[in-house]
This record gives sequence, structure tokens and C-alpha cells, in this order.
Amino acid sequence: MTGPVRQEPAYVLHRRPWRETSLMVDIFSLSAGRITIVARGGNTAKSPLKAQLQPFQPLLLDWTGRSDLKTLIQAEVRGGPALKRTLALYSGLYVNELLQRLLPLADPHPHLFASYIDVIAELSAAIDVEPVLRRFEQSLAAELGYDFAWDMATDTGFTVEANEYYCYDPEQGILAASSPGVRLQNLHGATLLALASGDLESIECRRVAKRVTRVLVDYLLQGRPLNSRTLFSHHRGDRNEP
Repeated sequence: MTGPVRQEPAYVLHRRPWRETSLMVDIFSLSAGRITIVARGGNTAKSPLKAQLQPFQPLLLDWTGRSDLKTLIQAEVRGGPALKRTLALYSGLYVNELLQRLLPLADPHPHLFASYIDVIAELSAAIDVEPVLRRFEQSLAAELGYDFAWDMATDTGFTVEANEYYCYDPEQGILAASSPGVRLQNLHGATLLALASGDLESIECRRVAKRVTRVLVDYLLQGRPLNSRTLFSHHRGDRNEP
């Protein structure tokens, strides 16, 4: 998108002061993907943009610009769910940070945008956020080309067997045989089959899903830390980090 953009559905992922009176805002939009816009004058007391450009707030944005840094023309706030509980808010910040760190610039992902709308709605209502986060992480992995099937061993092409044990590698998925550099081992086939059927309620399924997605996210981040994990650890202890 090189010309003026009008009424583009978008969400704020992160914002920070820019120069003396403006804001630099990372957004995730339906048709343009992740982009950075400058809201000129948006960091002044009288500007409505300071209140409008908030994370998790559905927006319709107008912007212009031919370079990677766009200029905001107008923002319109739409109604949407709010993340009021602390754990929901921290979970939303984690989702936003993943998108900000991992999505390529100006690369549209309309299916992921729909998943983002869903995850914000689910987090606003959920007491138990863990299954919500696991599903979104898998949607993100699929968009980035790292999708895998819980019930298929990619090295053999055979379906996972309940009584066997398997490995996981971010670049290959579920593996029947271990090899140098494989990140996770001793994953029970019965648990993998349960995950393939959508089970994110049992303790063992949750444990394995969290281990696998943690390895995948860390691999994609290439050693960069996530600030949102620190918030989780301070709130409920390290074991509750995403």
C-alpha cells in the first residue's frame, strides 16, 4: 500500500513517544499487516489520539506514505471487548509482543488478523487463558510457516502411535526418531493424539503444549527476550509464563 489508505481495520500493538509531541505506533492491520505509523501531535495533552491509539482497541485508520514509516491522517474508534482483568491484560500484551517481534513488516495476514480479533474477545471473557494462548500461538506458527500436526511424525510420514514416544523440533515438527539438536524428547504419543483432537484441558496436554510452543516461540525469537513474560512471572510466578 503506497497511496493514501482509508478506513483500514487495525489494532495498536505498541506505541512510544516520537520527537517532542508525536507518537510512533506499531499497528497490525487487515490489509497491510504490521506497519509503523507516526501520529503527529498525538503525544500532547489536547490530542484525542493519545486516548484513541490504545492496545486492544478496534480502530479504523487513515494514513499516507510511501516509505516504511507512514503518517496517520485520522483514527476512528470502534466498539470492542476490553481486557479488564490483570491476567487477561498481560496475556494480550504477550500476544501483541509476539506479533510485533515476529511478523515481517508490511506483510498482510488476513487469517491471522481474524485470529487476533478472536483472541482478544476470548481473553476478555476467559478465566482460564492458557488454552486461548496456545490456540493463538499455533495460528501464528501456521502463518509463519511453522505449522505441524500433533498426530503426524514428519520424519516417517506415519501417524503417531499412542504407546510410542516422540520428539519435537521447530523446523521439522513431531519426529519419531531423535537427532542432534532436537529440542524436545520423550513426548508420549497418547498425549500428542489427545492434543490433535483438541484437548487443552488435561494437565499433561497443557504441559506438553506449553513446552512445545515455548520451544517454538523461543526459536522464532532467536534469543530475544519477551517483556511480557516478565509481567507474568511477577504476577503469578515463573511457572505461569506463556
